[in-house]
Amino acid sequence: MNKQLTVIATAVVTTLIVIVVFILLMPVIGPRFIHPMMMGGQSAPDSLDTATSRPTDNGLFQVSWRSDSDDVPLNKIHTWTLTVTTPDGSLVENADISVDGGMPQHGHGLPTSPQVTAYLGNGEYRVEGLRFQMTGWWEVKFNISAGGQTDSITFNLTLK
Repeated sequence: MNKQLTVIATAVVTTLIVIVVFILLMPVIGPRFIHPMMMGGQSAPDSLDTATSRPTDNGLFQVSWRSDSDDVPLNKIHTWTLTVTTPDGSLVENADISVDGGMPQHGHGLPTSPQVTAYLGNGEYRVEGLRFQMTGWWEVKFNISAGGQTDSITFNLTLK
């Protein structure tokens, strides 16, 4: 009887230790491992605007993008060309443009730090360092400053 109590007590203590360690480590391991697994089954909203050309949030600029690849590649660094004009079609030259983004449903940002590396002329800007490491809904956000005005735009992509 004493041996059975020892086995039961050991099992209970071991279970409690595992639960406590799990709770203590969840803030560390959760975002990296558990969260993506839980969110993987969600699809993008049905009304998601995936247009590659549209006006900025306040209508100050018209912006479009195209990838250097026919399809946006998965898990490969690639380049985009961003075209910025005014609403009437005039070229926006030498703008200051920052890049951000991520996966809204997963709660994480881009795995790289893409940047606008060159003004190519004709309102076109080279965006280098983009990489999407998994399928799903991605946002790429641009903040554009030119001619004393600043506006932003978010492009949505769904990668399969």
